[in-house]
Amino acid sequence: MNLLLLIGIPLITAVAVLVSRSKQQVKWISLTGAAVQLAASFALLFAYQGQRTAGNSTQMLFEQNYKLFSSFNINFHIGVDGISVAMILLTSFVLIAGVLVSWNIEKMTKEFYFLLILLALGAYGFFISLDLFVLFFFLEISVIPKYLLIGIWGSGKKEYSANKLALMLMGGSALILVGIILLYYNAGQSFDIMHLSQVNLSGHLQNIIFPLLFIGFGVFTALFPLHTWVPDGHSSAPTAGSMFLAGISMKLGGYGCLRVATYLLPEGAKQYADIIIILSAIAILYGAFATMMQKDLKYINAYSSVSHVGFSLLGIGMLTQTAITGALMQMVSHGLMTALFFAVIGMIYDRTHTRMVGEMGGLMKMMPFISTVFFIVGLCSLGLPGLSGFVAEMTVFMGSWQNDDAFHRIATIAAAMSIVVTAVYILRAIGQTVMGPVKNESYLQLKDANWNERLAAIILVLAILAIGIVPGWLNDLLKPAAEVIMNRLSGK
Repeated sequence: MNLLLLIGIPLITAVAVLVSRSKQQVKWISLTGAAVQLAASFALLFAYQGQRTAGNSTQMLFEQNYKLFSSFNINFHIGVDGISVAMILLTSFVLIAGVLVSWNIEKMTKEFYFLLILLALGAYGFFISLDLFVLFFFLEISVIPKYLLIGIWGSGKKEYSANKLALMLMGGSALILVGIILLYYNAGQSFDIMHLSQVNLSGHLQNIIFPLLFIGFGVFTALFPLHTWVPDGHSSAPTAGSMFLAGISMKLGGYGCLRVATYLLPEGAKQYADIIIILSAIAILYGAFATMMQKDLKYINAYSSVSHVGFSLLGIGMLTQTAITGALMQMVSHGLMTALFFAVIGMIYDRTHTRMVGEMGGLMKMMPFISTVFFIVGLCSLGLPGLSGFVAEMTVFMGSWQNDDAFHRIATIAAAMSIVVTAVYILRAIGQTVMGPVKNESYLQLKDANWNERLAAIILVLAILAIGIVPGWLNDLLKPAAEVIMNRLSGK
């Protein structure tokens, strides 16, 4: 499998969108490109599994290495392991769903779809990069499209939210850049992740570089207390923008925390593990309780995302193979779940013109499909067995419990307590929104989901069920890569 296809397909799609002459052409070109990208992602999955089944135990598969700047030892080095493949699949699912739910965008349609595809391009490049300079380049590609999507197509305090998001993410990028440069000059002037993984830096140096990288990537993944851009950004972004922000962009940070900070600086990870656990446990509980206070559906999902992403960081901080596998499963699960949640919220808002829970009621009667999907994604969020949320969170809890000291056990119990709070705010939001009597007579004229909205929802629901009902395939995909990280942490 040639990994350049993962960059080439969205690049060609983006160019085709720019040269198209009508809004309908833009939409169908974008949908076709997203569908081809989804097919390419599945082809990558099957090719990867075929190589592993055939006995290929190389850490990274389908590697390609091209020199970019020889004087600085910067190479376009790409390759994938199970973690990369899972994240690429997640990106392709969210992309096609985002294209579908944006079908009725009329304002600057060409520019909107171009920026959406550019976001996906940055994510694909980030997940396959094995050179830190190139990885950082693809990470930065995604910042400007987020800013523009919120600033132009957003709602509410969109200028404030766009500026806040851009400034905070640029601050995180600055920390990442400093950390990468320190690694470069102290590890043989190389940006290559595979080379850096073989270099044993002193514990003192790792303790300096690790927090720069972890906090920098942590800003992208809503590390407490640097999460404040999340509620504002999500609430002001257009539906597809919110789907990408929560479903993909926050996963870039989690991936960087694990692949770059933890994997390359194992002594630093062990030194700061307890702090990561404390911050993650606070984020899980704080996010859950803060969600209970929200009345706006987008803010409910935004604060809920802070809580759910905390499980991924908690799993990383626990430093056990099962917990790290659970953290990765949670990244995939949350990406699908929150993208679907924002898609459904967008469908409801387009019809009712409000996101306030107290102003709704009885929507099940007029919108049975949208309401059913709302039920499914809500139950996934609270961790109902049979859905992806249960599998991911239980794996994190099991891996966390493997640490048998009081500190780790207390942190695990505290995190598990959030499940009760999550059930309260999810069931309350569902009940007040789609159940009960119709509060507004004008709602009786509302129509259910269109074909494009139904297709987007079905795609994401099927992915959630694929993980919830048959989780073994995802566990088998992620487990070997998690074992490599654990071997690095244990010095093997």
